[in-house]
Amino acid sequence: MSIELVQANVTDAEEIWKMQKSAFAELFEKYKDFDTSPANEPLDKVIMRLRQPFTYFYFIRLNDRNIGAIRVVDKKPSTEPKRISPLFILSEFRNKGYAKSAILQAENIHGALNWELETILQECHLPFI
Repeated sequence: MSIELVQANVTDAEEIWKMQKSAFAELFEKYKDFDTSPANEPLDKVIMRLRQPFTYFYFIRLNDRNIGAIRVVDKKPSTEPKRISPLFILSEFRNKGYAKSAILQAENIHGALNWELETILQECHLPFI
């Protein structure tokens, strides 16, 4: 089964926020990172990101169901690296290659060069990192 990226907009903020809280809940409990965890972010922060002209939020969709999301920061035509933060997959869909596929699709949309991925290194399970 392949996934597709579907661009989100500000009207999708609450759905992204709820998915994000769910997807990062386990890591929040493990690290108790009140200041930086996406599980602890207010809805307003998601709305603010969706309104940024250089932010591209995509739902990661499988069979017409949103199973995660990826945010790409792309300050075109800047020489700054493009950045992924956050990227998440709901727990029941993990370890199936969907995150890797989402990154590859984001590269197809935004170009394959000059990327950064913000993550907790110990928690990153992508085979090419």
